[in-house]
Amino acid sequence: MNNTQTRYKWILFDADETLFHFDAFKGLQLMFSRFGVDFTLANFEQYQLVNQPLWVDYQDGKISADHLQVTRFQHWAEKLNVTAHQLNQAFLEAMADICSVLPGVKELIASLQGRVKMGIITNGFTALQTIRLERTGLLEAFSPVVISEQFGVAKPDVAIFEHALSLMDNPPREHVLMVGDNLHSDILGGLNAGFDTCWLNHDNQMPRDGISPHYQVSSIFELQQLLDGKLSVKSANLKGNF
Repeated sequence: MNNTQTRYKWILFDADETLFHFDAFKGLQLMFSRFGVDFTLANFEQYQLVNQPLWVDYQDGKISADHLQVTRFQHWAEKLNVTAHQLNQAFLEAMADICSVLPGVKELIASLQGRVKMGIITNGFTALQTIRLERTGLLEAFSPVVISEQFGVAKPDVAIFEHALSLMDNPPREHVLMVGDNLHSDILGGLNAGFDTCWLNHDNQMPRDGISPHYQVSSIFELQQLLDGKLSVKSANLKGNF
């Protein structure tokens, strides 16, 4: 029997691009359309020049969630004569309006309920995560839901994983599996916390920076196969040439 069927009592999930689609460009297009702006791909590329380094700094603990959310919209706020907070809130609302789960997520969660306990650890922001869980009917499936903005520390800092563990009544770490799409924040963070990890590698990237997840799958469907014992542990490991 595949030991993933019996070993794990808890599965912790990332949210964005693990459970939910996160199409920032479409969300920004919708948000800016509500301000009468035709937001182009060139605009998005300029936005990302500001946004992406801010996310790195946030995950490294150098800036706060509020600083990230305000700074990324400062240029547009001045241009539109509104506040950066207003734009950030409008963006989160737009992202909630276009939210959808990844293919296979609802089936996976349904199959796991009653077999394992499930939680979420996310670097996403509170307003968006809560609304999406409610709208997709998944809110009751996960406890705890640990959001870095609320806790004050982001993945991959081990403190947020330790906090989640305490909310889970401190089960043995070898019984916990962390699943996420981000090799740095999800997988490195989970490894540092002593959890087994599964990298949801949508784009078939090669592992880097010496980070070696215990398993690697390319889709939610493959993750369900792994957890159901229909995808061998050896196959899941060989995908990354570990």
